[in-house]
Amino acid sequence: MRWANFLHLYQPVNQQPDILEAIVAQSYRPIIEGIKKNPRIRLTLNINGSLFELLHKYGYRDILEDIKNLVLEGRVEITGSAKFHALLPLISEAEAIRQINLNTETLKKFLGGYAPEGFFPPEMAYYPNLVPLVEKLGFKWIILDEISCGGNVGQVDSSQIYQIKNSKLQVFFRDRRLSNLIMSAVVRSRETLIEAMEEELGGKNYIVTAMDAETFGHHRPGLEKMLFEIFQTEEFEFLTVGDLEKYYQTEKEIVPAEATWASSKEDIERGVQFLSWKDPENIIHRWQWEFTQLVLEEVYRLDKNHSRFEQVRAKMDVALASDHFWWASAKPWWSLEMIEYGAYNLLDTLRFIPEVKKEILDQGRDFYEKIISTAFNWQRTGKIRTMMQEQNKILRIPFKDRTIGKGGAEIGVFHAFIEMMEKLEKEGAERGEYEKAILWRDAKYKLKNKLDIYDTINAIDLLRVEIPHHQVEEAIEKYKAKYYKIRGGQPEQRGS
Repeated sequence: MRWANFLHLYQPVNQQPDILEAIVAQSYRPIIEGIKKNPRIRLTLNINGSLFELLHKYGYRDILEDIKNLVLEGRVEITGSAKFHALLPLISEAEAIRQINLNTETLKKFLGGYAPEGFFPPEMAYYPNLVPLVEKLGFKWIILDEISCGGNVGQVDSSQIYQIKNSKLQVFFRDRRLSNLIMSAVVRSRETLIEAMEEELGGKNYIVTAMDAETFGHHRPGLEKMLFEIFQTEEFEFLTVGDLEKYYQTEKEIVPAEATWASSKEDIERGVQFLSWKDPENIIHRWQWEFTQLVLEEVYRLDKNHSRFEQVRAKMDVALASDHFWWASAKPWWSLEMIEYGAYNLLDTLRFIPEVKKEILDQGRDFYEKIISTAFNWQRTGKIRTMMQEQNKILRIPFKDRTIGKGGAEIGVFHAFIEMMEKLEKEGAERGEYEKAILWRDAKYKLKNKLDIYDTINAIDLLRVEIPHHQVEEAIEKYKAKYYKIRGGQPEQRGS
């Protein structure tokens, strides 16, 4: 099985030293050590330039040296990206080019002149103008989520590689189901991973997965051990994403759909792929972007020969990070601290620019105060809780009510899911994966007793990740057919 695995390493530029220390100890160092110990490993990493500098600042020179050596040995490839994790579709072309070039310069500094050939757009956020931009900057391929392949999952043909229409840029698509299987910790052993890989491969020739590196050890304690088991598994032929073109020469032209790796088909159809960073119904988002534009205009007015120009530009680069927009979305992500940090960076940049007019400074201060006071008010009054509930209101209806409550063939849907969970519970127990068996046992209890509305991640979503889509649909159809076979002909027995 040919497998190209991609790990994304990122921390905000203001990450607290104690949190960074924990992430390094729990995730970064174990992952790097695992790669070093297994010479079979070939892996693609994205490490934003800002994280390289953060690791250097706090003395993690061993991590930096190990990464450099692995790159020089050809066992790890590093992708290009935006240095401060700006969301590229929402900033100007000039700022996008600057962020990408800054990132490449930082990689060259820490990796001995290394120039990346692949490109990772932050959040896998794709938009058409990205293509000529990254191609002009010398990149040969980009990585996107599979939802960008036709606007729906399950469309990727991995007997070939793809090329973006009217360009020479290759595009590789992340397998969403398998990536989510690993990230959600539903798969926690070598055996279950191999089984899932075989199911997912089917007639496929290769698989590309992509996930946050912090998943292993930090967000999911113990999951790094499974990663090490994977590294030692002879069933897999590990490749970098850039290796794939050596094996698959046939190229199919494609026009990718605008999306991120979190987008759904509905998001694409509604044209709200970037809602978490720019929601037209979110006044804080509107003020954040108006504030950003106000500061940018003042930055552009500053003479490039001014003694403060480089310092001003450096502050502006940091202020364009996507984090504070994302944490202001409240659907469901929310952090007063990150919202304030982003607003403060913009105000601090504005104040640092020489000879800014008083009315501009007053506007900047007003934006800062409106953003912060509104954010506090939303939290104080419960608006945030309401927004989160509205975003997830479908999950507030018990699955039993959404199926059995509707009557008709939907009754079969409920029983199909219960049967699938019983099967997974039994398989987990037989393998000795008791944590997994308990997960499905508890999930059944919650569904039957309408307690699933309290789960952060609904058991139905987990099951759809665990079982291939076609198997889920087959089970549902089987139970629907059974319902139609046994139902009577009286009007009161007809489904709604």
